[in-house]
Amino acid sequence: MYSSLQQAVDLMEAFASRTGLIPGRPPRRYLWTDAFAVCNFLEMARLTGEERYRDLALQLVDQVHHVLGRFADDDPRQGWISGLDEDEGERHPTAGGLRIGKPFPERAPDEPYDERREWDRDGQYFHYLTRWMHALDQVSRTTHDPRYHRWACELAITATRAFVYQPADQPKPRMVWKMSIDLGRPLVASMGQHDPLDGFVTLRQLMASARQHPELADTVCELEESIAIYRRMLDPEHLATTDPLGIGGLMADATRFYQILPETIPAEDASLLQGVLEAALTGLPYCLGSGQFEADDEYRLGFRELGLAIGLHGAVALWEWERARHRTPAELRDRIDRLARLAPVARQIERHWLDPVHRKAKSWQEHRDINEVMLATALVPEGYLRLR
Repeated sequence: MYSSLQQAVDLMEAFASRTGLIPGRPPRRYLWTDAFAVCNFLEMARLTGEERYRDLALQLVDQVHHVLGRFADDDPRQGWISGLDEDEGERHPTAGGLRIGKPFPERAPDEPYDERREWDRDGQYFHYLTRWMHALDQVSRTTHDPRYHRWACELAITATRAFVYQPADQPKPRMVWKMSIDLGRPLVASMGQHDPLDGFVTLRQLMASARQHPELADTVCELEESIAIYRRMLDPEHLATTDPLGIGGLMADATRFYQILPETIPAEDASLLQGVLEAALTGLPYCLGSGQFEADDEYRLGFRELGLAIGLHGAVALWEWERARHRTPAELRDRIDRLARLAPVARQIERHWLDPVHRKAKSWQEHRDINEVMLATALVPEGYLRLR
């Protein structure tokens, strides 16, 4: 029987070949999937000692920037979406954000909104950009090359300026769910439930890294200003969700947040961490009791379930760290314990989707890239969850 590592290696090597990362096919890039893939390749390099996986991670970063940092081939606009010239665009590939990589062009300004079609149209998603910031930070932490961290910070600053706005009739800032490719207009104006949390945690992570690089000191002040904005928007009492991917995201955010906190955790941060974990605990009974994990494969979305599995691995990591160090109050430790006890759910999800019979389902095949990359992440989760 294959080990989890070998299964992840097989999935990721097939993905690299299928999507044009390995020469032979034209590149097919999708920002969310590629962010997880970068972390997977870094972890495979660490576990196997094979530098070629690290090289694949770096090649993938370069390919994402040159594909999703530029207008698509079928777009009449050309060049970097930031508007920078070729040389400056190479030096600052994330300065204009990054496209999602959806198959259809973004909605034209005079085109009516169609909710169903919008899911297949290109643009920029904030929660995809935060995943890429995290991937770049992991590359920088692994390679000790500050370029990747600078690109992550430039993306963070660009995203905050584009997605956050202050309504005239409300006391708190708000965010846009989806922006146009050039970040010039909103495509979906509603706010994502967890976008402020993603922004807050990811930028705190970037700031922790920036403080290790004196040459990046110029970014710290602007990151601090953005972090304060996301903190104002955060409401831990309204983070609960029954969506497995959303619950997994809460636990993954908590896992990252815990690692960047000082040995003595400030009361405000401990309170937020507790609120995030409480939101995950609130939604889990409804999620697990909904029957979706017993449904026919055609009605299941593997990547959403695997997001939950990845988050549960984060909860187990939190439990192990906390058992060794006892950094948090007893009430918060209790929430970590309760989530970690649900680790068998992650293994159940992984076993189901490792079975080739289940992966024949149309629902799996239609989303094969994202499904298989996130399955690999669930098998070797430290590349995504543990900050190097």
